Amino acid sequence: MTIIESTVSINKPVNEVFEFLSDLNNHQQLMPDTIYNWSSTKDEARFTIQNMAKLALKVSSITKDKEISVKPIEEAPFELELKWNLTVDEEGNTQATHTISADLNMMMKMIVSAPLQKLVDHEAQALKSILST
Repeated sequence: MTIIESTVSINKPVNEVFEFLSDLNNHQQLMPDTIYNWSSTKDEARFTIQNMAKLALKVSSITKDKEISVKPIEEAPFELELKWNLTVDEEGNTQATHTISADLNMMMKMIVSAPLQKLVDHEAQALKSILST
């Protein structure tokens, strides 16, 4: 399993960050320009990644103020899970870690690791930017 992650520190209470992330409608704001055909509800999101794939995702588990896990509900190009983990540091800031776990063979790993890293970095930075205003 390939693990790709990015962590940001947000000067907001953990419950505010959790409330934003627990609604997949908000995730469109976190996406880069390479994502299009977005449609979503609170628990599901469908979109196309330019030159890669179409994905349909659904919240698979939630632990209030701690973790949100999202998995494909339709066939994906490879097995994957997207997860947001939230913790509070000693200053009271929320540490948000966005992780993609993907079952990639060596060829797929060479092709998609860099774009997936770019995606998690972009989403984490966008989350920080949106919630820091």
